[in-house]
Amino acid sequence: MNQARITPYRDGPYIVRGDFTITDQHGNAIDPGRGTIALCRCGRSQTRPFCDGTHKLVGFRAAGGSERRADLGA
Repeated sequence: MNQARITPYRDGPYIVRGDFTITDQHGNAIDPGRGTIALCRCGRSQTRPFCDGTHKLVGFRAAGGSERRADLGA
């Protein structure tokens, strides 16, 4: 089994590689159609939960690593 790995890309999507399952909030499977996927981070994709590149058009900005703030105890 190839454990799933999720990588946030700077100003872009979360890239998911490995063995994973995607479900909606009711537990229904969502077929990703491939083994490596990009998940939307900007919330503007027309193919959510998958990324369609809209983050570039809307100027989405986010770090490529952890965004947890130390002062929140996270």
